[in-house]
Amino acid sequence: MQPAPAQARTITADQSDFAFTDALTGLGNMRRFFDKIDRLIEERADDPAPFAIGVLDLDGFKPINDLFGRAAGDEILQQVAMRLRAAMDAHSTVTRIGADEFAFLFPLVFSEEAAREKTRLLIEILSAPYDVGHRTARLSASAGCSLYYSEEETGEVLLNKAETALYQAKRTGRGAVVVYTREMEEAAKRVTHIEQALRRAVAAGEVEPHFQPIVDLETRRTVGFETLARWTDRDLGPVSPGIFIPIAEERGIIGPLSQLVLRKATEAARDWPEDLFLSFNLSPSQLVDHNTGLQILSILEQTGFDPRRLEIEITETGLMNDPASAQRIVEDLRRVGIRVSLDDFGTGQSSLGRLREFHFDKLKIDRAFVASILEDRPSEHIIRAILAMCEGLGMEVVAEGIEAEAQAERLTQFGCAGGQGYLFGRPCNADATLGYLHHTGEQKTLQRASS
Repeated sequence: MQPAPAQARTITADQSDFAFTDALTGLGNMRRFFDKIDRLIEERADDPAPFAIGVLDLDGFKPINDLFGRAAGDEILQQVAMRLRAAMDAHSTVTRIGADEFAFLFPLVFSEEAAREKTRLLIEILSAPYDVGHRTARLSASAGCSLYYSEEETGEVLLNKAETALYQAKRTGRGAVVVYTREMEEAAKRVTHIEQALRRAVAAGEVEPHFQPIVDLETRRTVGFETLARWTDRDLGPVSPGIFIPIAEERGIIGPLSQLVLRKATEAARDWPEDLFLSFNLSPSQLVDHNTGLQILSILEQTGFDPRRLEIEITETGLMNDPASAQRIVEDLRRVGIRVSLDDFGTGQSSLGRLREFHFDKLKIDRAFVASILEDRPSEHIIRAILAMCEGLGMEVVAEGIEAEAQAERLTQFGCAGGQGYLFGRPCNADATLGYLHHTGEQKTLQRASS
């Protein structure tokens, strides 16, 4: 058999290189990355010495793309690639595996600490300003790393571990580096176990609504209840909502979970006195789902609950993901008489601009300000300012997290009408809430009789 012509061999080689190359940056792509790992594992088959890989993600790259334009964004990515390539030693490799995600391979890094230090150096290199025409831009990056220890691990397994570490780094804050550990592996297994149990519980209708009273601070009369999801698993026992709600949000279970709890809550609240309202929280992902409004209205129709007695609570974080979608959902709900509250005001990304763009019926002051109202003057002034602003906007106000009588009295002095917290009652199930209503109703009857 005669050898292929030189031209044919060149074309084949060029095509092969193209298949392993990222067109924008000239770096290797995902296929190149896995090929390098596979070759390294094969070379060390007889003596599987550790090595490190990592995934680096640019923090806040999309806003830069939006601000400077797509072409400028591509230019920045090319500059990032040049810096990362220059930072690699003769044995190491960097590739581009996503829009603003880069993966690197350190064959001669044998420990978690060494991986962490080398990756921190990459992040520092990327923090210097970038030239975009006559302007400059700054970027930070987060990274997750994992180490190869045994022949059972493949490139895909290592990348999954690094991605898990990257996710943890993103949650920690910008510019963080996290190396995948055995503890993280156990935590990931536990999250998966909780997720599977939660899916089963939602399908079986085992998540229950609990209700916490909201009161008129001056008269202490109960005016409504906030609905809170509670779950006790037959194997796991009681699972904190601080654990299962984020898992439901991240794993796409929050929609069915929310619908289940709303249906049970409205069935329970349907027979309460008609002057009591029911407050219910919507998650950020529900505010980008165009079916959310229809799902809520369908549940209200099925349970026979008056929409005018329902109040939906949303956070500004939820509004920021897709303001146009959130606006449509809010307008659809308000059109049928459902009231809308802005929850956790005063923390995170809250801004006065949101109060102008969206029409809210009520604002809830975050518990962090209430907790320090008695000894912290800035908190006191912030609460006073919020109350004055809401009075001017014609919005009702509820202060959350009231646990002491002195806090309630101070808020009443400031003119805050509504309150919620352990001072007035902890969240209870439907039966206990009904008992609470009977008890408070009897107390009012006695008070009227004695007067």
